[in-house]
Amino acid sequence: MLRTLAAITLVIFLISPCGNASAQIAPTAVELSAYRGLHAAASHGSAEAIRHLAREGAELNGRDSNGRTPLHVAVFQGHAAAAKALIEAGADAHVLDRQHYDAVTIAVVRDDIPTLKALLTSGASAKLVTSVYNGTVLIAAAHLGHDGIVRELALAGAPLDHVNNLGWTALIEAVILGDGGPRYIETVRLLVEAGADRGITDRNGVMPLQHAQARGYAGMAAILQSAAANR
Repeated sequence: MLRTLAAITLVIFLISPCGNASAQIAPTAVELSAYRGLHAAASHGSAEAIRHLAREGAELNGRDSNGRTPLHVAVFQGHAAAAKALIEAGADAHVLDRQHYDAVTIAVVRDDIPTLKALLTSGASAKLVTSVYNGTVLIAAAHLGHDGIVRELALAGAPLDHVNNLGWTALIEAVILGDGGPRYIETVRLLVEAGADRGITDRNGVMPLQHAQARGYAGMAAILQSAAANR
C-alpha cells in the first residue's frame, strides 16, 4: 500500500503545473511580440485579419519554434472567435504541438468553455488521444476538476472509459488527483451520470469507490455507492 501511494505521489508531481515533463507551454511575451502573419492575428484575436490572410494564401498550419500553429496560439490566448475563424478557413484542429497537445486540450486545461464550444462546433474532436500520457481531453478535465468542461465533453461524445498509460480513467483521476472538493464531486457525478464505468480499476486493482473511501471523500463515495446500488 505504501509503495502504491508513493507511486501515485510521484505521478502527481510529474503532471502538476510545476512539473515540466508534460506541462502545456503557452507562448511567452517575447514570442507573442515576435509573431507575424497568422500567428500575430491569432495572438490578437483578430478574426477579420485571419480571414483576410487566409484568402491571401497564408499557411494556416504554420508552426512556431514550439510547434504551435496559429490555432494553438488563439486558444492559448482565449480568443474563441479567432479559433473559429481559423478552423472555418481550413486550419487543422487536430495538430499537436511539441508537448503533444491539440487545441481542444489546451482549451480544456485553461477551463475555457467558450473557446471549447467554438472548437467543437467548428468540427474539432473531443476524442483524440494526446499528451505524453496517451490521455484524452476528458481525462485532463477530470484531473483538474473542470466540471463545466466535463459536461461539455460528455455531450460531445468524449470517450468515457479511455485508460491512459498510467492505467487511469477520467473517473479514477477525478478521485485520486482531486481534492475532494465541490468541483471534483460534481465531476464525478457528471461522469457517472454520463455512463462512465465505475468498475474499471487502476493497475493495482483498486476501484474509484475504494480510492474515494480511502481518502475520506464522502461526497464522491456517496455518488459512486448510489450508482452501484441503482444498477
